[in-house]
Amino acid sequence: MGLYDRYLAARIRWSDASLPESVAVVLTERDLLEKGAYETLERSFDWVFEYGADHMLVYVSVLDAEAVPTLRTQIGDVDTPRPIAVRGPDDDDQADAPIQVSIGLGGKHEFATAVRGLAEEVADGRLDPDDVDESEIEKRLVFPTAPDLVVKTGAERLSDFMIWQSVYSELYFTDVNWRDFRKRDYLRALRDYQTRQRRFGR
Repeated sequence: MGLYDRYLAARIRWSDASLPESVAVVLTERDLLEKGAYETLERSFDWVFEYGADHMLVYVSVLDAEAVPTLRTQIGDVDTPRPIAVRGPDDDDQADAPIQVSIGLGGKHEFATAVRGLAEEVADGRLDPDDVDESEIEKRLVFPTAPDLVVKTGAERLSDFMIWQSVYSELYFTDVNWRDFRKRDYLRALRDYQTRQRRFGR
């Protein structure tokens, strides 16, 4: 770790401000096609837990569903410090592991799928329309829990990700592409998070 990295790490550890308990990283299929992308992913797992997070979410948005099996295999082969659950767009069960990876067709598709499931249950008489609320929707999402911090690499662009879950999350954008994302870039995200005052929509 270089001098600047040690400086950032010290600032973070000496600060009284809280650190995120749940961190989400948003990737695209293109990010994972770059050389070195999986090595960066492997290192990022270590960084997140080193600085106090309990959960890490990795949201991979793909354009072609045929790419999902290959990505699932490749991500599943990455060394991780804690158990990992990798899900595709057709998996019904919610992930239950410290590291959760979703490979899907984007947040709009995820939300539409959740609403369709609710509509089917109402039509079948398994769910009363009056019981449809936020919690019922969240039960059907890939990641039911909202992350504290969402990191998006590759410039300040909102992609189709975690539309529901990230509404009160702190969003951090960096121009650095995923393949070049270093520990110092993650430390900058943490330091930025510590300087914010979270309002949760208030």
